Amino acid sequence: MGRNLLKTEQAITFVKESFSRKLIQALNLIPVSSPLVVLDGTGINDDLNGIERPVSFPIKSLNEQRAVVVHSLAKWKRVRLKELEIEKNEGIITDMRALRPDEDYTPIHSIYVDQWDWEKHIDASDRTFSYLKQTVLQIYQSLYDTEREVEAKYPDIKAALPSSIHFISAEELLLAYPDLTPKERENAITKTHGAVFIYGIGGVLSNGFPHDGRAADYDDWSSDNENGYKGLNGDILVWNPVLHTAFELSSMGIRVNKTALAHQLEVRNNSERAQLSFHSMLLGDKLPESIGGGIGQSRVCMFMLKKAHIGEVQVSIWNEEQRIFLLEQDINLL
Repeated sequence: MGRNLLKTEQAITFVKESFSRKLIQALNLIPVSSPLVVLDGTGINDDLNGIERPVSFPIKSLNEQRAVVVHSLAKWKRVRLKELEIEKNEGIITDMRALRPDEDYTPIHSIYVDQWDWEKHIDASDRTFSYLKQTVLQIYQSLYDTEREVEAKYPDIKAALPSSIHFISAEELLLAYPDLTPKERENAITKTHGAVFIYGIGGVLSNGFPHDGRAADYDDWSSDNENGYKGLNGDILVWNPVLHTAFELSSMGIRVNKTALAHQLEVRNNSERAQLSFHSMLLGDKLPESIGGGIGQSRVCMFMLKKAHIGEVQVSIWNEEQRIFLLEQDINLL
């Protein structure tokens, strides 16, 4: 078993190096360093759906001021664009490591999260669906080409991605499958097309519910787009041939400007957050316009190597019952 695990580790390295190289070139990104923790109370940490608890601890040398382990770097990256004086049409990318202790264990979820977190400086005129679509296509092409390289190096692993990705708004998806839950809708559309970008995720749809939760202060899910729908953000989903389900690889979007931020904070009854450091900078026109997102490293490796469990491509914490149960199914956790 040890040699098989070693081969998997080598394949993981191949996938990560291949995809990150393509992504950096496609989006004109510069690799940078990033934090594992940030100070609490600054508004910098990603609030995800607004209910997840970050890992928190006091720092002795800072008079017991509390720090939190990041959930992601959605807002930190935008501040970093300013600090590094990144030019328009350039961006940054970093290897983000996070802990999400409230995550439910599933074959695709772990409390340990690793992703390529990227952010790109754009012009205000680029805050359009057309620009979002162009960026999604560049990312998807990088995924598509990486999978072909994996198949060439490991012939037993067959490529599964279609040559193109389908775009659909969350509202259109609801109207197409009105009797299904959001996850069932994702399964239906992704099984049909193989790869889908669902946009406008976070705002309330015509049935009175959002497709999925999104924080109010990074992705713009409320602005009108030129397609006649709401939102300039979304998720890249692919059909997983091993798990036979829709499989999210990336959440991304054009970020809020000060108008969208103020509106979304009001919609979510979070207007008091406008006083936090990040929010006041944005509302004061002190941060660049940007587009950005996270692409799951373990998710990409899991999909590219056709693994059935995320624990096969990352080292995390699992209980012994899970480990024994998975071993009986010939699933070896790292």
